Amino acid sequence: MDKEIQDRLDWAIQTCSDRGLRRTKAMRELLKEMITFQRPYTLAELCESEGLRDQCDRATVFRLLGRLVDKGVIRKLGFQERAAYYIFSYPGEHNDYLVCTDCGKIETLSLKCPVETLEKEVMASSGFSGIYHELEFFGQCPACL
Repeated sequence: MDKEIQDRLDWAIQTCSDRGLRRTKAMRELLKEMITFQRPYTLAELCESEGLRDQCDRATVFRLLGRLVDKGVIRKLGFQERAAYYIFSYPGEHNDYLVCTDCGKIETLSLKCPVETLEKEVMASSGFSGIYHELEFFGQCPACL
C-alpha cells in the first residue's frame, strides 16, 4: 500500500478510535476503499466493493457510514437530490465536482478552488471555525452531448 494512503488510513482509524468508535475490519475496509480511490461513493457502490462485499450486509455499511459521518471522517454529499454520496474527509482538503445532468456521472474538478480565499475571509470575519464547502457544477458531459 502506498505510504500516503497508509498515513491517511492510520489517521482515519486513530481519529475514529479517539472519537469512540470501535475498530472493526469492516470499518478498515470501507475507509481503505474510500481513501485509495478518492471519489464519491453511493451506498450501493460501497456494498459491492471488493473489501466489503463478502464481509457485511447493506444495513451494516449504512450504519457504519452514519457513524463515520458523525465522527467527521466522511462527508455526505447531496448532488442536487440524487442518491447520497459519501467521500473521505481529510483535514485541510476538499474536492469540487462536475455532475452530468443526463447520465449522473460525477467527476472531481481538477482546477484550483476559487473559494478557498473566501472561506478564510469568512472564518476571520465571522469567528466560525472548521468551515468547509463543496462546489457542484451541473451540465452535460461530453458523452451525453
